Amino acid sequence: MPDDTDLTPQEHSGETAESSPPEPEAPQRDDSAAETPADPSKDALISLALTELQQRRDALQQDIDSLNQRKLQLEQEIAGSFVGQSDAIARRVKGFQEYLSGALQGMAQSVEQLELVSQPVVVQPSPLDQQPSSTQEGASTADPTPAVADTFRLDEALIRASLERFAEQPDFYADPWKLRRSLDHSDIALLEDWFFNQGGRGAQSSRGNRPRNVLVGSALIAILSDLYGDQFQTLVLAGQPERLGEWRRGLQDALGLGREDFGPNSGIVLFERGDALVERADRLEERGEVPLIVIDAAERVVDIPVLQFPLWMAFAAGPGEIYDDEDELL
Repeated sequence: MPDDTDLTPQEHSGETAESSPPEPEAPQRDDSAAETPADPSKDALISLALTELQQRRDALQQDIDSLNQRKLQLEQEIAGSFVGQSDAIARRVKGFQEYLSGALQGMAQSVEQLELVSQPVVVQPSPLDQQPSSTQEGASTADPTPAVADTFRLDEALIRASLERFAEQPDFYADPWKLRRSLDHSDIALLEDWFFNQGGRGAQSSRGNRPRNVLVGSALIAILSDLYGDQFQTLVLAGQPERLGEWRRGLQDALGLGREDFGPNSGIVLFERGDALVERADRLEERGEVPLIVIDAAERVVDIPVLQFPLWMAFAAGPGEIYDDEDELL
């Protein structure tokens, strides 16, 4: 008989399997049931951490909202305070300054490109200055110039009637451009000399103060308005706004005028500079109109071109009159 030790392991295991009864098969389990069940302590820890993070997030959001509200409050306080307004104004002024700088630079460049030529002032003699050639030999040189002395001879009756009326009681309700005040005999004598001896152009002594000079000028304007009508305009020359204001108020009171009667398109124009007055008078003569130039007594110097026109009256300050600009402003 063979030895039991000579059997191979496979044969031994086979014999064992054949000798032992078969075991029943175990039921197959699902993979999900084979997983390890969740740990309750670990889930509780994760939930606690999430809760803490949410609380921190809410706290940070509250801090951010509070800071935003504080920022808005500070901006409102700065905008309403003097410092904030000053800063805003400074920014606007800075922007306007930059705009002006750019505009001035552009203007300077435009001026540099212009060809500026100074126009000489040409003084044309007035027709009243032209003396007619005399055909008679041996004529006396002492006789007054007819072109000057006879300027208003044809209207002498109307002028003298107006002067006589000015010596009577004043008509405070007269029509506009009619004298509403009365003159004394010295004022009437001054106007007669200006009309019939000077021919409507010359200097006369001041009446002692500006209101009386304005009264005499008002009488002169009233007479010339009757003679020339709408083809006549008065140009008043005074070197300061205060003096022109006195002339305006005096003429309004004496002639019953309104503010609409003063201006380039009205009956009376006020000037501070002689060159502007000359330009206006030239335009009037070009249109066939008659300018009357009235010069205030405070004008120490009168430009020669002003004296080229046919009608002008200059009030000459007397020795006792003092026209101090500083005193007038007080």
